[in-house]
Amino acid sequence: MPSEEFVDLSKWRLDIAKERIVSAEKILEIGDYKTVANRSYYAIFSAMRAVLALEGFDSKKHSGVIAKFREHYIKNRVFPAELSSVIGKLMDVRQSSDYDDFYIISKEEVTQQLQNAKHFVGLVEEYLQKQYSENT
Repeated sequence: MPSEEFVDLSKWRLDIAKERIVSAEKILEIGDYKTVANRSYYAIFSAMRAVLALEGFDSKKHSGVIAKFREHYIKNRVFPAELSSVIGKLMDVRQSSDYDDFYIISKEEVTQQLQNAKHFVGLVEEYLQKQYSENT
């Protein structure tokens, strides 16, 4: 059973993930597609960290968080296997959007990225709600 401190940290990180989804939706309306890609990725990153917080795990590197989440939660079928490719795609698009001067992302592509992020965060939220209720 995770400590109250870890549960609180998990809830905080889940709230951040949901806030990033809301931000991405608002930014999509003004057409800043690269920033939507960034916020979508960081929403799932925060969601993964929310899950891992219950174990008391964190990493200074994105790759560490992703590897641990895949190993413990996707490989063990806590979450669907397709989330692994969602993580990879969102990470690739975010890196290209942030660092490639000439990267162009279409409205359709970024809308799909946002939908994938919303689905991911929704699944994580369902999982965490069960974990939180078991902790009380």
